[in-house]
Amino acid sequence: MNRHFTAIFAALAVFAAPAAHAQQPVKIGLIMPYSGQFADAATQMDNAIKLYMKEHGDTVAGRKLEIIRRDTGGVAPDIAKRHAQELVVRDRVDILAGFVLTPNALAAADVSVEAKKFMVVMNAATAIITTKSPYMARTSLTVPQLNETFGSWAYRSGIRKLYTMVSDYGPGHDAEGAFQRGFKEAGGEVVGSVRIPVANPDFFPFVQRAKDLNPEAMYVFIPGGAQPAAFGKALVDLGIDSKKTRILGQGEITEENALKAMGDAALGLVTAFHYDHNHKSAANAKFVSAYNAAWGRNPDFFSVGGWDGMHLIYEALKK
Repeated sequence: MNRHFTAIFAALAVFAAPAAHAQQPVKIGLIMPYSGQFADAATQMDNAIKLYMKEHGDTVAGRKLEIIRRDTGGVAPDIAKRHAQELVVRDRVDILAGFVLTPNALAAADVSVEAKKFMVVMNAATAIITTKSPYMARTSLTVPQLNETFGSWAYRSGIRKLYTMVSDYGPGHDAEGAFQRGFKEAGGEVVGSVRIPVANPDFFPFVQRAKDLNPEAMYVFIPGGAQPAAFGKALVDLGIDSKKTRILGQGEITEENALKAMGDAALGLVTAFHYDHNHKSAANAKFVSAYNAAWGRNPDFFSVGGWDGMHLIYEALKK
């Protein structure tokens, strides 16, 4: 058996033994950016967690689940690590979970290793994250798996020269490297690239820089939350016509809030992603309907990461 999964099962076994813990709750510490520019991402994920527990009950294998929430306020690895330490030592949680953002997940991984605690990453998508703790599982995606194929597709679709624009942190670096690799290996040319500060960026000057080079296309990677809508506004303000300059990106830039900000300027954008609420499957239709009934909006990729993460936890506790 793979040593990574052996370690996960060992961590689960510590709190799954019914004789030792029959009356004790299973404590899950959620570490997410409940405030700041990524607050909506945490809200969407947490809404799905609440919905899963409502539909499946708050007791699994005879043990009640207790959720403890901690706010990082944004990209804050030091805060995330401190929260993880306090959750383990003071609150005595059995599982660390959530993790919208890569830097925070990487910081908490150290605590997972030291305390031998099961850790469920429900979004953060830098490829290396799961190598940092043998007690970790992820219920989202990795950035490279989408973007290398997307880069080769861009060339096959007729684009020969493009500009890349990514957020300057782990997932952005992953996206830039994977997309450029796929595009170049197919025969394309990258005419320029820029990395944008991940904290409170002003997209206008970066989009202007790309526009000045008049590329056939722009590839964009930015995190979810408030940023896609702000990026969309920059496209509108600068008069970028996606029919003339094709805009490609990971699915965050066409999430509902971003589309509302862009209006007709979003027409022609092409994105690749692992989830969309319009997916035509019976399971997804049921999920979307229940989510709308509970929260009055559609789920997004943060939501499905939270839902799948809770499903993983519930099923693991049953073993």
